[in-house]
Amino acid sequence: MSGEVLSQNEIDALLSALSTGEMDAEELKKEQSEKRVKSYDFRRALRFSKDQMRSLTRIHENFARLLTTFFSAQLRTYIQITVASADQIPYEEFIRSIPKMTVLNVYEVPPLDGRILMEVNPNVAYAMMDRLLGGTGTSHNKIESLTEIETKIMSSMFERAFENFREAWATIEDIDPQLSEFEVNPQFLQMVSPNETVVVISLNITIGEASGMINICIPHVVLEPIIPKLSVRYWMQADKKESLSAENHLIQKEIQKAEVAVTAELGTSEISVQDFLMLNAGDVIELNQPINQPLTILVGGIPKFVGQPGKMNKKLAIQVLDTLKGGDDDGER
Repeated sequence: MSGEVLSQNEIDALLSALSTGEMDAEELKKEQSEKRVKSYDFRRALRFSKDQMRSLTRIHENFARLLTTFFSAQLRTYIQITVASADQIPYEEFIRSIPKMTVLNVYEVPPLDGRILMEVNPNVAYAMMDRLLGGTGTSHNKIESLTEIETKIMSSMFERAFENFREAWATIEDIDPQLSEFEVNPQFLQMVSPNETVVVISLNITIGEASGMINICIPHVVLEPIIPKLSVRYWMQADKKESLSAENHLIQKEIQKAEVAVTAELGTSEISVQDFLMLNAGDVIELNQPINQPLTILVGGIPKFVGQPGKMNKKLAIQVLDTLKGGDDDGER
């Protein structure tokens, strides 16, 4: 059977057709038993799994939210940006699908190789620029005759907008987006070979009365080094590591506040119980600690340092000379 999942409306329509006799259940079984041949276009080879595409969609949903906040603050008007779709297609097909004259921003994303293309519908781009210059956000599509000032304003605006791309990708890779080209004719732009697989993330954008699309084209060569990081397993492991790291940091912070007793051991001696019972005030007990040897300093009853006794501000003190190492107690420092 086909792996296609039917919607509830399609299921209801199918059951209705079977009950009214418009479709025959036996014919359906016969069709399912027959071998089906499905054509495959090698030019549209799928190089990303559904799992990886979902991760890319998740990243760009976050990017869409960041762009909404950025443009709302810059243009001071109602902005709504959402992810419409995420597909993998040949680069040639993407170029054919966009307008002949449009706003094209090409970004480098070091340390990743290759470049990313962001295509902005001219209606949206002009509405943004009109609003930025104090207008009402009216769209005038005259992309063929952009002036140098308009080109500078647009490129500067989209360069600052794409800085949010760094934050959106922070959980996967630390990138540094940089605008390298601003173009209006896609025929003059050849980023990769025509048959190269690219991921196209389409965003719906509404600015006041104007609406349109923003398409982000990411070639396979850009994503290739980080493909393992796009799996759900990586996201779960990253979340688990962050949780453990936060928990360890909290434990360390609480331990640092704990109070421990620090004592300096002047020496030790062994006497019999009989001698101990006969001790009186003024008696002297000889210790086994030479006066030319450093004293042992205990932290919480565990030997940790060695030092020399003395006075500081008319008070008894001890100066730490070195750290005691070795044994099981060393791991508890």
